[in-house]
Amino acid sequence: MTPLLAVAVIAAGAFGALARYLIGRAGAKAAWPWPVLLVNVVGSLVAGVALQTDLALIVATGFAGGLTTFSTFSVETVQLVGQGRWRAAAASVALNLALGLAAATAGWFLGPVFFG
Repeated sequence: MTPLLAVAVIAAGAFGALARYLIGRAGAKAAWPWPVLLVNVVGSLVAGVALQTDLALIVATGFAGGLTTFSTFSVETVQLVGQGRWRAAAASVALNLALGLAAATAGWFLGPVFFG
């Protein structure tokens, strides 16, 4: 990896992390963890598309890696269970998994449409 490529991955990761922070702040008072679902699904779609391009390392590893969050998803799921909100926790897990995989698959197939 060249120094310029490393800087590009770092910058893209910072941009993704900032976007995640802003989306999280927008939904900070939400009763259900939709901000984490949103960033995970969008990040999965972006990564799926990016894997079809020469920018995969920058976009998938950098931006999508900074945008998506497994740790917050895990902590929020544990918090929901701790609050006795088992159904909400199960729905969050199921939706993150199903929609994230669907978005990554869609991105994989859409990549060639956008980038030949």
